[in-house]
Amino acid sequence: MADFRGTYTIMVTPFDAEGNVDVPTLERYVDWQIESGIHGLIPLGSTGEFMSMSDDEIALVARTVIDRAAGRVPVLIGTTAEDTRAAVRLSRRAEAQGADGVMVLPPFYCTPTDDELFLHYRTISDAIGIPIMVYNNPAVANVDLKPPLVARLSQIDNCRYIKESTLEVTRVRDIMRLSEGRMAVFGGIMGFESYVEGAVGWAAVPSNGAPREMARLYDLVMAGQLAEARALAFKHFPMIDFVAGQSYVAGTKALLAAMGLPAGAPRPPRLPMGPEGIAAARRLVDELGLKIQTTTA
Repeated sequence: MADFRGTYTIMVTPFDAEGNVDVPTLERYVDWQIESGIHGLIPLGSTGEFMSMSDDEIALVARTVIDRAAGRVPVLIGTTAEDTRAAVRLSRRAEAQGADGVMVLPPFYCTPTDDELFLHYRTISDAIGIPIMVYNNPAVANVDLKPPLVARLSQIDNCRYIKESTLEVTRVRDIMRLSEGRMAVFGGIMGFESYVEGAVGWAAVPSNGAPREMARLYDLVMAGQLAEARALAFKHFPMIDFVAGQSYVAGTKALLAAMGLPAGAPRPPRLPMGPEGIAAARRLVDELGLKIQTTTA
């Protein structure tokens, strides 16, 4: 089974001027991320606007990222759905397309019980042969997968990772302890802090704009260079804060546009950044020296 480690970018989905998936920009974006040293890619998460996309568009984005990555880094595909049957179908398709794993939020409307959540993830696991990254984001999912439940989910064969997107960084420790090491933790919001607590990775939004720097954060912590890692994190906190909260999609796309990689506007009901936000993105790019450089044809 695959061994996922490091900083993985939760990718935006680029759209062109007509609002269609911008495949050439997506391919350039994949190349730049990988050449910058990112450890893995996760399209079609919340930042990728999966809920605002058609099934054909979801298949197109998954295929484009997997094919362009071409095995250079692991690719996990977001396959969240309210209906367990739909999540199974999306996960099977991702596996057939060559995904290294899938990332799955719990059903986000029906407020499932613990038993229903266990059934949901076990059914997906039984249908595929690649790892599942369980995704806990109670702010958007209406469900909080707390450490005791996560430990129970770790008994499912393919449930080997979790993206823990709360501000309770001690959950990293508790999940590791209660699951007896079966469930490896990726931080979802607090990258540096999660690494220090023992997380094996960070499923990161900020690495959309700074893949090299956010990947280096992991490398520094793993090398025991905590002071240098903390300094790197502190330097980039203005950018990390900029892409947090309700403006995470619009803020990330504004950063990329300021760097010379226009990814289009978010789809409604999300709004793009206004003039002040665009100006703030440009200042961050200049202050942090963020650049996009690719050599892949």
